Amino acid sequence: MSKLLIVGTVAFDAIETPFGKTDKILGGAGTYIGLAAEKFGVDSAIVSVVGGDFPQEYLDLFQQKNINTEGLEIVKEGKTFFWSGKYHNDMNTRDTLDTQLNVLADFNPVVPKNYKDAEVVMLGNLHPLVQLSVIEQVENPKLIILDTMNFWMDNTLEDLHKVIAKVDVITINDEEARQLSGEYSLVKAARKISTMGPKYVVIKKGEHGALLFFENEMFFAPALPLEEVFDPTGAGDTFAGGFAGYLTQTNDTTFDNMKNAIIYGSNLASFCVEKFGTERMIDLKSDEIDKRLKVFKSLTQFKIDLN
Repeated sequence: MSKLLIVGTVAFDAIETPFGKTDKILGGAGTYIGLAAEKFGVDSAIVSVVGGDFPQEYLDLFQQKNINTEGLEIVKEGKTFFWSGKYHNDMNTRDTLDTQLNVLADFNPVVPKNYKDAEVVMLGNLHPLVQLSVIEQVENPKLIILDTMNFWMDNTLEDLHKVIAKVDVITINDEEARQLSGEYSLVKAARKISTMGPKYVVIKKGEHGALLFFENEMFFAPALPLEEVFDPTGAGDTFAGGFAGYLTQTNDTTFDNMKNAIIYGSNLASFCVEKFGTERMIDLKSDEIDKRLKVFKSLTQFKIDLN
């Protein structure tokens, strides 16, 4: 079985949307990525850090989902990373109300010995130097996927460029692609970003789908139109987890298979937003995933005669 190494935050979130609000619940990029990748039955491990306030029930959940936690450091005297945010009515914009780095401020990742040879490495949104440290610890992975955001572009651009130069795939949203490249056209942006190192560029457009670029080829996957969206938190990380999980399971990193991975990632992300936090991903069944994949297929298939 191929191995997937996941690096990202394991955190507490407090979320408010037009449909309700939560107190502290399980969140973090590493958590969403892990729960999505788990659907593919891969051998995965999370590298992250939590405080002594992190409940045992959440650690048990990771074990139940076959997500290895050897690389999840527990700082007993510290507190877990916390983020609080409020979404606007359109659900595409949000305000960060509170960010408490806590134990994440001094996090030095240690990759478990058994996962140094992981075929796929998924670098969730974290400080570029943390991501770089993980890259330096792994042994010749087949694929390194990077997720990052505008905060690191604003504050640690030089370090971010060092990471980008060492990865095979980068996933960012359209706004971040424009910022990183200085180009408004997403086609030009992807082309410019590919010169920084990645062979593949994935540009996420939220409810408008995702674009995949490779050399002179491109592919577009729609997002599934949903009747209700309760909480977009974690949708991008769920997409990344589905993308990485499928590629790990199939052990195929060709452009054609990346197209499938984009669809699988989009499919899982469509479930994530249906309930608050990780609730939907924890209870999600394989038959639900398969049923919605058929909807995706019907959404994107058409027949046309071209002379």
